[in-house]
Amino acid sequence: MRDVVAVLMAGGVGSRLNILVRHRAKPAVPFGGMYRIIDFTLSNVTNCGLSRVAILTQYKPLSLMDHVGDGSAWDLSGRTRSVKILPPKTGEKDWDWYKGTADAVRQNLDFVTAGDYKEVLILSGDHIYCMDYAPLVRFHRDRKAHVTIGMLFVPWEETQSFGVGIVDEQDRVIDWQEKPKKARSNLASMGIYVFNREYLVRTLHETKEEDFGKHIIPKALKAARVYGYPFHGYWRDAGTIEAYWAANMDLLDPQSALTPHLAHVKTNHTTESMFYDRPPMRIVNGAAVTNSLLSPHCTIMGRVQNSVLSPGVLVEKGALVKDSIVMHDSIIRQGAHVERCIIDKEVTIGRKAVVGLGNPSIGNLAYPNHVYSGLTLIGKQALIPDNTRVGTNCIISSKAQEQDFHKGSLGDGQTIER
Repeated sequence: MRDVVAVLMAGGVGSRLNILVRHRAKPAVPFGGMYRIIDFTLSNVTNCGLSRVAILTQYKPLSLMDHVGDGSAWDLSGRTRSVKILPPKTGEKDWDWYKGTADAVRQNLDFVTAGDYKEVLILSGDHIYCMDYAPLVRFHRDRKAHVTIGMLFVPWEETQSFGVGIVDEQDRVIDWQEKPKKARSNLASMGIYVFNREYLVRTLHETKEEDFGKHIIPKALKAARVYGYPFHGYWRDAGTIEAYWAANMDLLDPQSALTPHLAHVKTNHTTESMFYDRPPMRIVNGAAVTNSLLSPHCTIMGRVQNSVLSPGVLVEKGALVKDSIVMHDSIIRQGAHVERCIIDKEVTIGRKAVVGLGNPSIGNLAYPNHVYSGLTLIGKQALIPDNTRVGTNCIISSKAQEQDFHKGSLGDGQTIER
């Protein structure tokens, strides 16, 4: 794998994650208690022996850059290993923002051509999966392909969100539909591409088209050998609130095959503070924890059911956290009830507050395409006052304070913006 270079796409806006990406890039969103979303792809890279990777970033990159650091957390630092974070190039007047996946790689062809590489592996930084890329590269070479696409079968009702391929008996892609309204196949692209480097460089020089799925792949079908590599493991695009919550819940399901600890997924613990600075979790007498994932420095005095808690979370006596994701150093005060919520870092839920209960059929009025499935989002460093009632499908912005809550409640589908 030393003759393969990896390019990791991490520049998308990720707007469907709403307040979770107001202050961070989508790949930097915390996941599964201890991890960030990007940790899965970076760990896949290093676990299969790749030694050189570029991360193409664009929107709100600071937390992502801080998390990746010099790459040493993933063994990507040293004389023969490296990770480079590459923002858009500067033009005469402004940044030349990435216009699509192909345009992003085109702007960084100097990185792709700097070494003696045969293939370019293009990856996405916002997917949850564990995969060995070595069999994918062997598949590509065995078929003398110009392009190989990592693919998997998805439910038919989800095909309109993907590029889908029609393949022959030899797995050669013979037709392509990009986010079709009526798909002819449910074999979907994972956003993973292996390109013959010479073919990729020539193609990006010859065309100004901006996206692999929309433009480059359909053209390649006419002039090159394009194959679909079948993947049969766990994979989920965490780009929506519903998908992000479901992927976290999959960690609690032994049948889901999402087991990051067994797949050697690594993270940078120094981003939040050194791992050994966090004491062990503590569950006091009288507390109850059921089917949940608890991280170091969590203190549980109340009840936690079917939930994922990041380091430093405090659940006080008499409080209940159910079917929820609670991020670093948040506090659930005495007697509070939290259900089907995604709570960002350093949030305080006041005493006897009830958050996330209501009528799930009422979607969020301000963001109906983001929050509609009965989940409630609470932004970083928000304060939910004592005795407040917050319904379902609500969005509470970062740093919301007591004065933002009128009459001590927030109805179903309502939003607090700051």
